[in-house]
Amino acid sequence: MQTRAFKYLSPLIIYVLAWLAFTGKGWITWSPMLYAWVLMPVLELFINPDKTNLSAAEEEMVKKDRIYDYLLYIIVVLQFGALYVFLTSMQTTELLWWEITGRIFSMGLLCGTFGINVAHELGHRVNKYEQVFAKALLLTSLYMHFFIEHNKGHHKNVATPEDPSSARYNEPVFTFYFRTVIFSYLSAWKIANNEMKKKGLPVLHWKNEMLQAQIIQLLFVAGIFFVFSWQITLYFLAAATIGFLLLETVNYIEHYGLQRKQRADGNYERAMPQHSWNSNHILGRLMLFELSRHSDHHYLASKKYQVLQHHEDAPQLPTGYPGSMILSLFPPLWFYVMNKKIKQLQKQS
Repeated sequence: MQTRAFKYLSPLIIYVLAWLAFTGKGWITWSPMLYAWVLMPVLELFINPDKTNLSAAEEEMVKKDRIYDYLLYIIVVLQFGALYVFLTSMQTTELLWWEITGRIFSMGLLCGTFGINVAHELGHRVNKYEQVFAKALLLTSLYMHFFIEHNKGHHKNVATPEDPSSARYNEPVFTFYFRTVIFSYLSAWKIANNEMKKKGLPVLHWKNEMLQAQIIQLLFVAGIFFVFSWQITLYFLAAATIGFLLLETVNYIEHYGLQRKQRADGNYERAMPQHSWNSNHILGRLMLFELSRHSDHHYLASKKYQVLQHHEDAPQLPTGYPGSMILSLFPPLWFYVMNKKIKQLQKQS
């Protein structure tokens, strides 16, 4: 396996730690959280960001290398394997409450990093089977509507008041959670229903993607309930919630306070690299499959994660994604750091 591709196996460290959390007891049940939210943010304070981009020849070669795709496909299998181990491990009656909590947060971390994050990448692909993989991963967080709203809503409306996933200036992340979760869900229904109307079909039709998603998710939860128990189902629901809140925290830091200008015709200028916060911090990039090079992703959404580039005009987060996500949970500190950056950007524009 090529060295360049091999580095994208590093997220499997979280997977291994989660497996240990599900099969062990004591502090090990919190090991994935310690790795992701303590070790990674601290290390990124001492490792300089890497702005290096691939050359045109390297980009073309990497783009055609199927190893990157196979890594993502493997994660689909691993995610469902981890979920099964999690559910069965929670059946033991010997766990203390904080060990149970550690396992739930560990599964939630997998839902956010392995589940939704990889689903985000595969959801932008044109192949139907890759889109099915994306929806399957989103199922583990009960967030299948993300496939619809993200691709057909968020990328169209990003950095505008019409986008529920773009955080507003001085909006605390905890307020943002309620707004984005509720209105992203409603937006997905609106998009799916409009597609039905364009096809001349009724809204309540089996081809409606949102209706399909609700039925699949309901059956999935019902299956967990009947195979395991109501208590295990609650544990799963808690982990799924942690998973999609991790996604929304990422959305928060990616677009906080940035806005596209509205033209005279009422439309907005094209989404450019300067309309998304970027991070070149190496560890966060590897942990989240280059998601932190988000400016290039919104500039050219069809680009595969392994060829995303740094843009000099893209605003930069103060640290990597793990550290920035933690910072966002303390609104006064977040506003102190980020509002200064936004004011500097406004002076430059």
